[in-house]
Amino acid sequence: MSEEIEKQLLQQIAQLQKEMRELKGIDKESLPTYSFSKIRDKELDELFDIEKNIEITIFDEWFHYDIELDISILSFLQELIEKNLLLIKDYNEEDLKVKFIIPLLNKIEFLSYENKFRDFYELPLTYKTDKFIFNGTTDFVVSKGLVKSKKPYFFIQEFKRNEEFSNPRPQLLAELISAVEMNSWKTIKGAYIVGENWNFVILEKLGESHYQYFISETFNSTKIEDLKKIYKNLLFVKNEIIAMIKAEK
Repeated sequence: MSEEIEKQLLQQIAQLQKEMRELKGIDKESLPTYSFSKIRDKELDELFDIEKNIEITIFDEWFHYDIELDISILSFLQELIEKNLLLIKDYNEEDLKVKFIIPLLNKIEFLSYENKFRDFYELPLTYKTDKFIFNGTTDFVVSKGLVKSKKPYFFIQEFKRNEEFSNPRPQLLAELISAVEMNSWKTIKGAYIVGENWNFVILEKLGESHYQYFISETFNSTKIEDLKKIYKNLLFVKNEIIAMIKAEK
């Protein structure tokens, strides 16, 4: 075998190996992959035309919905604060989740056998385009489906420390963008938690790879009036999801 023919065969073999790796998704030159838990504003700005809109009235319908809380709920919220107030700033992430966040979310009860949706914790999620891949594990998502998540409706990204340690906002935005695209929606809601502080978020799709987002005022969950508002805001989301599912039917 001549040296030139041998060279051509080696090139052909290398090309076939490359194509096989691409088919299996393991090619070294594959798409850039971003983890939800590590993505930053810098990466979002490189991937999308995304901007913050400071118009706050977009939350009016959500936050001013007429919801009355009965005495048992008010007692539960007050007790939740009293049990955790002195320690909440010292909780690590798992402490905060187990002792404060999960009891609150369980009281909302994001579960409906009738409408076939529930809350999922630590849910793997992947969104792939021809330019990049988002993947990772979401902290909390309410989704259609009881055994498996089929359509994510609402996300909460939570962290114990402040934004300088690990910024949950771009991580939440990446999850919301993924859900908007996967569901072919124009808008979606979410929230992120830093210690005792909650912020709610609305993301809107304006065009191809073009988005805007709105961030609410900060609600301090150790203040009873703020915690009542947080509870009502979450209850509104639950009712909205039920209405969306019924409309889909």
